[in-house]
Amino acid sequence: MSASPESQQIIGEAPAFLEMLEHVSRAAPLSKPVLVVGERGTGKELIASRLHFLSDRWEQGVVKVNCAALTESILESELFGHEAGAFTGAARTHIGHFERADGGTLILDELATISLRMQEKILRTIEYGEIQRVGGSEIRRVDVRIVGSTNADLQTLAAEGRFRKDLLDRLAFDVITVPPLRERVEDILTLAHAFAINMASELKWSFFPGFSPRASSTLLRNHWPGNVRELKNTIERTVYRSKDPLQPITSIALDPFDSPFKIAEQRARKQRPAAAARGPLLPADLRQRLIDTEVGLLEAALEKSHFNQRLAADLLSLSYHQFRGKLRKFGIRSKP
Repeated sequence: MSASPESQQIIGEAPAFLEMLEHVSRAAPLSKPVLVVGERGTGKELIASRLHFLSDRWEQGVVKVNCAALTESILESELFGHEAGAFTGAARTHIGHFERADGGTLILDELATISLRMQEKILRTIEYGEIQRVGGSEIRRVDVRIVGSTNADLQTLAAEGRFRKDLLDRLAFDVITVPPLRERVEDILTLAHAFAINMASELKWSFFPGFSPRASSTLLRNHWPGNVRELKNTIERTVYRSKDPLQPITSIALDPFDSPFKIAEQRARKQRPAAAARGPLLPADLRQRLIDTEVGLLEAALEKSHFNQRLAADLLSLSYHQFRGKLRKFGIRSKP
């Protein structure tokens, strides 16, 4: 399936994200294989597509394959094609993805799920630029750039014998790591507004009224283990559930399962704190303990916001001037 460059929406100005985009720009003009790695939901598909559209192959096809969605036999047929009569049900010749992507780019998503046998066939294609359809004898030449994407640790899998080391060596000419959203705190509100505006448009709202300071603070303080995908789902759900499209959104629907009628065991797990059985260690200096806690939170907020003081203040639900006052009070350095 092809994608157009216009459909690829890449938003972000955080230093880690901009550095990654610069890496993509340098790697894109080459015809070498590239790996795009990162946590789930970080947008690896968008980055893989960007590698194609910034390359000299951009006018040719880009073909994406979700390797995890196909069995080994079907994946082999889809990648390499098959001749009529190659197996039961093969009534006609099927052109595989390698041939369809000839002159362009083949994106192999969920790369770590491919079997060792299929990995060997892909390796031969990378090395020799040749394929052979299932059930056929003719060797066909193809010129395809391969971009692999995964959230798995391929080096560990290779060390355990679950991924071919020689294939990893060939694919990892260069590796682009997409940073998680928690390392892009500066981008959270920008992304949230973009997703909210799109959802408001889908709901036929005349405009999006924005987020309240409390809602913005909630977005900044959340950990986002599902990264940009989780943020997008959360924002769309929040906007959709909003009762008044004319008023700023004041609360964020973080948990779609949250309900007063939640299953008892789920509710018990949510209410049970991790260290419920342990109380505070006593005796203790309460005043010093409170100071240590406050200083720790201030320093953590600065670090998480990459020393952007306004963002750090939002993370602690403080005004900018309150935050600056506390930095002065405790003598905390405001720059790294």
